[in-house]
Amino acid sequence: MSIDAKYTTLQQILRCSGKVVVAYSGGVDSTFLLKAAVDTLGTDNVLACIGISGSLAASQHEQAMAMAREIGATVREIDVDELNDTGYSANKADRCFHCKSHLYGLLIEEAKAAGFDAVLCGSNFDDKDDYRPGNRAAAIFGVGMPLMQAGLTKADIRQLSRRLGLKTADVPASPCLASRVSYGLEITEERLKQVEEAEAFLRSLGFVEFRVRHHGDIARIEVTGADIPLVTAEPARGRIADALKALGFKYITVDLAGFRSGSLNEVLSADEKRRHS
Repeated sequence: MSIDAKYTTLQQILRCSGKVVVAYSGGVDSTFLLKAAVDTLGTDNVLACIGISGSLAASQHEQAMAMAREIGATVREIDVDELNDTGYSANKADRCFHCKSHLYGLLIEEAKAAGFDAVLCGSNFDDKDDYRPGNRAAAIFGVGMPLMQAGLTKADIRQLSRRLGLKTADVPASPCLASRVSYGLEITEERLKQVEEAEAFLRSLGFVEFRVRHHGDIARIEVTGADIPLVTAEPARGRIADALKALGFKYITVDLAGFRSGSLNEVLSADEKRRHS
């Protein structure tokens, strides 16, 4: 199916959904979905809901609100206190399921209270083959996944986002801060803040695609292969080490395998992934 045919299918799905609440984060997928929904259904029939918690970086929040204003969408901030859910804070392999269950439950309530017909999320077609426990939560709560249903891949979404003039078209993926904390290490406000501030510092040095993984006393930095010589050379090396140690990390490491999305999932067995997907 051509990319234009996929977009037409997406519009048809949206029209059949009625008035919709979009689970919005400001990332590539949810921003595209919000734009498509507003263009297809009109502003009055779309409500973007963004979950506010310690796992949402301030920079991501600012970007999300700015993009929503450009789109002309109505945004509602929803306080999400997932840290009080031990299923989430324990940070086991199904953490994302508990996080999304908490969020989707609140959004379903919000939709009912506001007279909206459906809650939609930005899961795309590529996510079918990835480890995404949050998709199981979407299925349980009846949250629609129109991008996936229309067969739109991440590459499709970036291409269509460029056509629509969305600034998110070429930004790197930016999952929640909790995805940087190694499994089994409790999710706390302090650890989320350490990751957020560490990544903000790397961003201030000009690095674009990277992660700071939290392994307790150890900060494991992932950058692209081309950036490894830059992050390990002076003066960046010393500045990064000093800054991250000031945040409470004792050891600062650079992963020689380089940046890859979802690297913490590499420790999970195939059986664990099957059970929680």
